[in-house]
Amino acid sequence: MPSHPYVLLSCATSADGYLDDAGPARLILSGAADLDRVDEVRAGCDAILVGAGTIRKDDPRLLIRDPRRQARRAARGRPRHPARVTLTATGDLDPRARFFAPGALRLVYCATPALAPARARVGDRAVLIDAGDPLSLEFILSDLAERAIPRLLVEGGARVLGDFLAGGLADELQLAVAPFFVAQPAAPRFTPAAAADLPGVADPMTLAETRRVGEMVLLRYLLGPGGAEHRFLRWAIELSRLCPPSESAFSVGAVIVSEDGEVLATGFSREQEEHDHAEEVALRKLGPDPRLSHATIYSSLVPCGARASRPLTCVQHIVAAGLPKVVFAWREPALFTAGEGADQLRAAGVAVTEVPELAARARAVNAHLVGLP
Repeated sequence: MPSHPYVLLSCATSADGYLDDAGPARLILSGAADLDRVDEVRAGCDAILVGAGTIRKDDPRLLIRDPRRQARRAARGRPRHPARVTLTATGDLDPRARFFAPGALRLVYCATPALAPARARVGDRAVLIDAGDPLSLEFILSDLAERAIPRLLVEGGARVLGDFLAGGLADELQLAVAPFFVAQPAAPRFTPAAAADLPGVADPMTLAETRRVGEMVLLRYLLGPGGAEHRFLRWAIELSRLCPPSESAFSVGAVIVSEDGEVLATGFSREQEEHDHAEEVALRKLGPDPRLSHATIYSSLVPCGARASRPLTCVQHIVAAGLPKVVFAWREPALFTAGEGADQLRAAGVAVTEVPELAARARAVNAHLVGLP
């Protein structure tokens, strides 16, 4: 099992990078369309983390608002709402805060000196965990992984978001930019303190998506070690978590990226039809496209070289589309087929790159089929 969850940072800022204004009331940056987008993001995560300061100032509910999204989670055997997670250096928590309301698992990570004050304030309203002195984000992520929380959404505040970035602990940043300026120097701003692990000129973030959401613009960046190739592959693995469950087929995600780094299409197993494979979904969405002749497809599992459900394998789809390069994380175990896709691709002249250091992530999504080492 991976030692850390996939960490997704989510925030909305003004056009000049402010998360709020300097007034006592919370500044609502997001419109209705972006709030609904965030609700969808929450529905795809296993836990939502905010700092204790955000709980004190904003009193967030940290719930999935749309009952249909709640129902879809429940139908897949997941809790209707993600777990709620916070961290505190002082233990100064209000037990009346909506964070502590029933309906989801509550985890509070305390600096060692804050454990007793937190216990006195919130009692048994949450699980309290000693996270060291000072608080260790590395410990928190390792503990969440042990609690089977593979996907963590971090929503604030400014210092917490900055600490995850500065520590090199984020895999993805979803930044929604509002169409106005705040221009108040005393207001909180999305400007992490300088640190060696911040994305810099030598290793910039990888842009995966730009999208208009109402009057806002969503910028989706991939982070993490290994450069763009590893980042796109980690994203493909995360897409595999969206697959409808199956006891007879792997859960796989795929991302097609053009020569200049533009994401052309994504797909995951069973996304549109019961017997869909991730690679064929992504290629189906894109259709014939001249950019494919210089593109790369990233897949969490090696594309299939044999299948019983449909006449064409993913290897055949890839070769027919003219894709020159495949990057995958996990070599298919001989559970349903012999798993010879990589050899077939190479024989057809396709360049194939295996990234075995990400195999454990892809395997963990399919632990119900193959178990964990």
